[in-house]
Amino acid sequence: MIPKIFKSLTGLCLLVLVHSCSLEEMPKTMLTEEQVYGDDNNIKLLISGLYTQWRNTKQDRGGFMFSLGSDEAKQGSLQVLESSVQGALDSYNSGFNAANTSLSEQWSKRWPVITAAAKAVKYAKTPALQAQARFIRATLTFELAMLWGPIPIIDMDNMRESRQPEKDVFQFVIQDLEYASMHLQDQESDKKIPTKGAALALLGKVYLYAPQATEIRNYEKAISYFDQVIPKYALLDNYADLFNTSLNQNSSESIYAFQFVNIYPDNNMAQHHAGSRAVADLDGNCSFGGYDLILPTAYYHNDIANGGVWEPGDSRKLASIRYDFTLPDGRIPKITWTGQQDELEPHTRKFEDGRTQGKQNFWNSGGLIYYLRLSDIILAKVECLNELGKTNEAIQLLNSTVRKRAFKNNIPAAYSLAGYSQSQLRDYIMDERMRELGFEGWRRMDLIRTGNLVKYVSQRNPWAKASGMLKEFHNRYPIPDSEIKQNDMITEADQNPGY
Repeated sequence: MIPKIFKSLTGLCLLVLVHSCSLEEMPKTMLTEEQVYGDDNNIKLLISGLYTQWRNTKQDRGGFMFSLGSDEAKQGSLQVLESSVQGALDSYNSGFNAANTSLSEQWSKRWPVITAAAKAVKYAKTPALQAQARFIRATLTFELAMLWGPIPIIDMDNMRESRQPEKDVFQFVIQDLEYASMHLQDQESDKKIPTKGAALALLGKVYLYAPQATEIRNYEKAISYFDQVIPKYALLDNYADLFNTSLNQNSSESIYAFQFVNIYPDNNMAQHHAGSRAVADLDGNCSFGGYDLILPTAYYHNDIANGGVWEPGDSRKLASIRYDFTLPDGRIPKITWTGQQDELEPHTRKFEDGRTQGKQNFWNSGGLIYYLRLSDIILAKVECLNELGKTNEAIQLLNSTVRKRAFKNNIPAAYSLAGYSQSQLRDYIMDERMRELGFEGWRRMDLIRTGNLVKYVSQRNPWAKASGMLKEFHNRYPIPDSEIKQNDMITEADQNPGY
């Protein structure tokens, strides 16, 4: 039997070409693999299609699945009631299992892209094209390994279709990114194509994020890559400008972002799930309407004085979270027929698209979704410095960059971090990453790599706290039942412990 993760390869590759080019010599349905991969023009078209497929893993509801069940994000009350399968991603109850379709769908979306990228790596004749394919393969392999643990390694010259040791997987990711960093361009006019800076930034993150057991985690190496990236980019003066769709979001701070516009099918649809139903019920063309799939936890939206994360005077708070739901015309929404009070609790505002206000339904939100940006890399370097015992240097870097912007160049003396120990700064960095990067897709990985998932989520996520069922084995998602049933190389015995 052909393993499930490879089944969609030929169909995906041919589909990409059918929709991307005109081959008039013979009917498109008769294209052979040799014809698909024998010409770099076709490889280029294939890779262009793969960028769309990769981007679309961040589109619509699926773009939030890995953020649920964290200490920064939770599902709305109605969402939990309507879907026990999806609800399990927050409650960690018995529905968080190998049959969970919300998770298996995300698993299945990624493997055809990885496999097609592997084909492009094998057949591409130019280093530039191979570098792009390697970057795509590396990003998705890294993501899957962080969330599922040991996974297959898709290399057409050395196929390893069973679950491979994490050390081997991370070394494979590093090899791809090293190649990409050598052969990608410093700049690209087509923003969907990654640059050398993106490869270097992700290389540094891989050396920081790799599980300790792999013996790959290396703070010095991570810093060596971060130091090649940081000088080439610049923080924006105003944090809120990052999410302002009336501005050029491909700014000096963006290292790599998924390119969306507010026109179907290239809209990200994120606000549809991140906004308020109470607003949507009152005005379907209000830019902050939506249907409460994913909301900030109380820890993420509250001030320190109220048991939350925000320090007084931090400008990122109001740029990141919407507390006021008064419509532009002065109308005030009310809780809808659902009776769920969280419809008017704080919501994220990072996906609001001002271009839709009063003109289009919020479903047409189309701002960029960031994958790598400079502040993330600075914070990663701060963390590495601290882990190396250079705590004062880490504090100086943090205060002179990310926090300086957050406090409009005037950090209150009470929050200067002076005298912080390594342990204190370690905890502080986790909060700082939430303040800076909330809802940008890194939180679950941050919790996993630092060993804090159970500690933080069991107390800060209301659904997980209510169920009391979150355990250490939940640091890894279950291998989907559908994969085990159709892949001869992965059996029940290969399932992650606990499932």
